[in-house]
This record gives sequence, structure tokens and C-alpha cells, in this order.
Amino acid sequence: MPRPSPKALNPLRAPQSYFRIYLRRSAIGLPAKQAGVLDALGLRRRTATVYHPVTPDVAGQIFRVKELVDVEEVDRPLDKKEIKARRTPATGYYVESRAGSAWADE
Repeated sequence: MPRPSPKALNPLRAPQSYFRIYLRRSAIGLPAKQAGVLDALGLRRRTATVYHPVTPDVAGQIFRVKELVDVEEVDRPLDKKEIKARRTPATGYYVESRAGSAWADE
């Protein structure tokens, strides 16, 4: 019978946090090592956002490309729909009622 891992046995374990990594600048013209680090992080194009668990390995990779990325620590990773909703600006107006809706009641 396999033994459970120590992490599974600890009920007081803190919830895992994540790095939100946003690629601000392109890797064009940079050394192949830095482009490889971006590729390993999953950042293949500018303005891409990825989430990775907070670990020393990921922190070291981020440190290698710190000039190119914005990093924020978050509680949970967002899905693609939530990321898009955050990037979409407010419309600047709202609709109180539709045109002709008052006449439709008559």
C-alpha cells in the first residue's frame, strides 16, 4: 500500500499561491538563453499572461527575465475568460431601457 505524501497529511497547509507573469517586452534581439527561459515559462508572445505555482525554480526563471515581465502573486490562476474580462475596458455608458420598450407594453 503506498504511503500518502507529507503534504497530503498536513491539514494546516497554507493554500498555494501563484505567480501571475505578464510578458511586457519582446525577446527579439536577446540572447538565446533568455528567449529559452521565456519559452520554458510558456510566454511565447508579447502581452501573454501565464500562471505558475510559487516555487524557487519558477522564481529563478523569473529573475532571469525580470526586465521583460511583470510579476504579481495571486491566490488562484484565472482562466482565459476572466483574463479577457479584466483587459476589456468599461464601455463608458449603460443602457437604462431599450428603445420602444415602453410602446411594447401597450
